[in-house]
Amino acid sequence: MYTRSFKPSLDSSFFLFGARGTGKSSWLKASYNQINYIDLLDDEIFNNLSAQPKNISDYIQNAKLPIIIDEVQKIPHLLDEVHRLIELKKYKFILTGSSARKLRKSGVNLLAGRAYTYQFHPLTATEMGADFNLNKALRYGLLPMVTQVSEPDKFLQSYIRTYLKEEVLQERLTRNLPAFSRFLQSASFSQAAPLNVSKVASDCAVERKIVEDYFSILRDLLVSIELPIFSKKAKRELITKSKFFFFDVGIYKAIRPRGPLDSDQDINGFALETLVLQNVRALNDYLEWGFELFYWHTKKHEEVDLVLYGPKGLFAFEVKSSSRLRKEDFKSLLLFKEDYPMVKNFIIYGGNEEKIVHGIQVIPAKLFFADITNYILS
Repeated sequence: MYTRSFKPSLDSSFFLFGARGTGKSSWLKASYNQINYIDLLDDEIFNNLSAQPKNISDYIQNAKLPIIIDEVQKIPHLLDEVHRLIELKKYKFILTGSSARKLRKSGVNLLAGRAYTYQFHPLTATEMGADFNLNKALRYGLLPMVTQVSEPDKFLQSYIRTYLKEEVLQERLTRNLPAFSRFLQSASFSQAAPLNVSKVASDCAVERKIVEDYFSILRDLLVSIELPIFSKKAKRELITKSKFFFFDVGIYKAIRPRGPLDSDQDINGFALETLVLQNVRALNDYLEWGFELFYWHTKKHEEVDLVLYGPKGLFAFEVKSSSRLRKEDFKSLLLFKEDYPMVKNFIIYGGNEEKIVHGIQVIPAKLFFADITNYILS
């Protein structure tokens, strides 16, 4: 098991949200004594606590240790009892969840601010160290199980079948699984692109309102990312649509159908952009860099793939899978710098030479993933 970069504060209870398969449960079991571990995926425990939330005391053997409740969204009303125990007995809880949907729809207040909220992510190149292989990561992604199984393709297909589809059915989020399956494939063509809900609806032959609900399901299950447009003190006309990603490049590649008309360059470009985003996003959360994440896209279709904005500065990234860069590849970053002279610009690409061009730091992808923190914070 890789050592994760996640280092939560232990002075308070906290929620730990993250998509299934990111390694939350493994991290908890490796980090904490399992005496007070309550797994709501266990049918017996689920039935007991669902009927009588106060029975949670039966599972607390050492009140000085954190009390871990795994998949807390399975019993939203259990949070009322958790809240009571925090108030009366000063217990500390670690509450994990792979969906915020049930908690939000049940009207629970997430303990009224008495617990921090953290996000858990797939592995990062930083966590994997010398084991990180860029080509393998671009093909299979960075879910922890992908690094452990002999047939990662089958694991990813199983993940999609048993989680993204069966979980949706079990939670009664939709009754039309074939339509949802068509939607997933159509959504994969929106990877790393401004989200056009009407086009996705047309492509998968599903009503627009239903497709809006499907995208909401992906957000609630924490398997999608939507980057907002960077519009602070904007000097140009910008589009308003967010940019869509599946949260892990391996999941995207497994969902994305392939055919003779598909461009490998486009798919590889989207894959590399996704891998950059998921790594930066994870480290930003774990190491508390404090950046907000955006992208920039003008109405004339000039685009910067990723913008980081926060106390540590303003950073802009273009991601190109090609091993050779063209003059056009620098255009959007140079326009962005005209509007924001303080920005630090980067191009991450598939070549081997690190250099400075037009004041833009050009970094081979392999070097970037080997030392992400240094490149961003230096």
